[in-house]
Amino acid sequence: MEAKNNKSTEALKISGDWSQQADDLKEKFPQLTDSDLKFERGREDDLIKRIELRLHKKREEVINIIRKVQPVTT
Repeated sequence: MEAKNNKSTEALKISGDWSQQADDLKEKFPQLTDSDLKFERGREDDLIKRIELRLHKKREEVINIIRKVQPVTT
């Protein structure tokens, strides 16, 4: 059995202005709705699952997509 990379189980932390990030995501993926992008602290998994379903992508892909619109922290 092959060892799996545990990156996908890593918790996604939403930082910065989520409404701006949601707008960026809607620009890149017009099929996403406000409802898909509704975010509540501590409910990141729900957000990821809604985006997975809408975009027909795997969890890892969705996390990477969200991370790309996150502000860079220094």
